[in-house]
Amino acid sequence: MGISSLKTGAMKRSLLVGNTAYVPAVRALFGGGDASGQQNVIDYINISSTGNATDFGDLVQARWYIASCSSSTRGIFAGGRTTGNVDRNEIDYVTIASTGNAADFGDLSNSRFMPAGISSSTRGVFGGGWDVSNQRDTIDYITIATTGNATNFGNLTSVTAHKVGFSSPTRGVFGGGFGGGGYRSSIDYVTIASTGNATNFGNLTQARTYHSSGSNSTRGLWAGGDNGSNVNTIDYVTIATTGNATDFGDLSVARSTYATGAASSLRAVFPGGFAPSLTATIDYVTIATLGNSVNFGSMTVARYGHSSCSDGHGGLE
Repeated sequence: MGISSLKTGAMKRSLLVGNTAYVPAVRALFGGGDASGQQNVIDYINISSTGNATDFGDLVQARWYIASCSSSTRGIFAGGRTTGNVDRNEIDYVTIASTGNAADFGDLSNSRFMPAGISSSTRGVFGGGWDVSNQRDTIDYITIATTGNATNFGNLTSVTAHKVGFSSPTRGVFGGGFGGGGYRSSIDYVTIASTGNATNFGNLTQARTYHSSGSNSTRGLWAGGDNGSNVNTIDYVTIATTGNATDFGDLSVARSTYATGAASSLRAVFPGGFAPSLTATIDYVTIATLGNSVNFGSMTVARYGHSSCSDGHGGLE
């Protein structure tokens, strides 16, 4: 047995056992959402296996339409909306390798729901969202290893709610959403270690919102969503380049997830949503190939408007 590689961002060692590379399990968390009322539940799965999710603990505040990001140790859930359409600014965190309830981290720069979250191993970034009745172009950032309030990063290229994002270790990408009275196809990107306004990357294959996302360090995916009706489209881009998205395949059923997905270096998982009724289904794809999604299992509660993170996504590789 010998060590064949070491990924210092997520500290994921690949061990060569015979002729087979073994990579330690990557854990994904699904937090919050709505199922006939706002939820505080956090689930977890092992992305490298298949099967149903297990209860992890609870958010500090039950809410939906939240953003998430993560390092290899911490999962972050930010913003959202509670019962009575009250927009929130709180940021929660958990230790991904354990189980238990979330703790207070700090606050976003303003209360909003439907922001998009991306992260590197050190920094989390939240872009866009709704503030009361106004769409926002605000981008905030935090240092994941500390606690405290978010700091201004810059602005998206347009005011947009419910973009969803993913990242490589250097670049964060936000795609789709709703803004200016219509569905968006635009893709923005930022350099995570810097601050400044986002730059145009290209466009999705179709304008939509309420979609899901995930990436490894090279390829990012957007899955499903709504553009007046549910869609099953999965798009992909190469994160280090710019340009329009390309067709990857289809979800097992057309659905609006209202939720970000999660990923390891090998797989992306897309949980929950409407298909056409509320569902607990989790789909997965192999990121490096093209093709349709396959059933992974189910969440503990069928819901939408939740958010996902993992300890082995593309921003950590």
